[in-house]
Amino acid sequence: MFEHLQPTKMDPILSLMAAYRADPREQKIDLGVGVYMDDRGHTPVMRAVKEAEARLMELEDTKSYQGIAGDPQYNEHILALLFGAQHSILKSGRVRTIQAPGGSGALRVGAELIGRAKPNAKVWVGIPTWPNHIPLISGAGLKIQEYPYYDLVARKINVEAMMETLRGVPSGDIVLLHGCCHNPTGADLTEEQWDQIADLALERGFIPYIDTAYQGLGEGLEVDAYGVRSMAMKLPEMIIASSCSKNFGLYRERTGSITFLSATPAQADIVASQAMSVARQMYSMPPAHGALLVAMILGDQQLRAQWSQELDEVRDRINAMRQLLTERIQQNDAGMDFSHIQQQRGMFSFLGIASQQIERLRDEYGIYIVSSTRVNLAGINSGNIDYLAASMHAVLG
Repeated sequence: MFEHLQPTKMDPILSLMAAYRADPREQKIDLGVGVYMDDRGHTPVMRAVKEAEARLMELEDTKSYQGIAGDPQYNEHILALLFGAQHSILKSGRVRTIQAPGGSGALRVGAELIGRAKPNAKVWVGIPTWPNHIPLISGAGLKIQEYPYYDLVARKINVEAMMETLRGVPSGDIVLLHGCCHNPTGADLTEEQWDQIADLALERGFIPYIDTAYQGLGEGLEVDAYGVRSMAMKLPEMIIASSCSKNFGLYRERTGSITFLSATPAQADIVASQAMSVARQMYSMPPAHGALLVAMILGDQQLRAQWSQELDEVRDRINAMRQLLTERIQQNDAGMDFSHIQQQRGMFSFLGIASQQIERLRDEYGIYIVSSTRVNLAGINSGNIDYLAASMHAVLG
């Protein structure tokens, strides 16, 4: 049965992580892995999460299934987090959300539902994008089309080319957008650009599919949700995949959501039933632990305030590392301008250096960076910035 199978090509980020771990050098830096790390290089458990876990240990009295849609309180709080507690869309009866196993699970449920609703629809993906977007979506049998997003030479969003391509997207097709903290570039749409895309979606009839995995890590919880909230005010249909991995630090708990905006409440009910049917066939019931923690934190005034403060600390540290890295490598012998790093948001940025320089950083200095030149700014800390900056200057010289 298995004799004809061939080994699959390993995910480049996962293979980079494996190479880093196997590197025997004491002085090495991992800037590839996409998780938040504190100044000690550790991915901590948030204090609010620890407190919620302690409470949950005392209160939880069952490990029975929670249902295909997940925890109702979690779903309610996620909707308020995405749209704002007072957003008119929450009172319209047109929006439904179901819990999913992380942002990846949410993206796949959304893709499978698109396949049921409109099997011939194409999904337009901005280039570059998170590498797993394309296999997650195409694995559901959907065809992928590309639109230009980031100009590698100018080191900014190629707005003109992006908008020109989107003007040609057929009605009924899907356009994938990053809600904030673009992965891998860190280059986010402005509010004006979000409004322009929303107007174009309404005019052309395409459906936005927003992946928002980093709400709160860019400019703040409210500002980072501008695109979702603006489009919800204007459009009849939209899909949103969200994740609590980054803003709650619940990476291993696989806590996410898939949210659908439909034209009418009756359609919303049908969409929700179809989404749960998809989930039933894929994983049946979502994991409960992370969702119960999120619901407890967002539903408790003291825990929410503590979590919000910690999220501010995470965001401030990442932005401080952006500024520090820019300052330390800006004056280099190659004359390269790295000011774009300070202007971008979220955990990631593109360095924009040559592949040979990436290889030298890895081989000679033990600094691991994805071949696209994406770096995780949270991997920088007070203990490794001097070595990182010196190594960068060496390969740029």
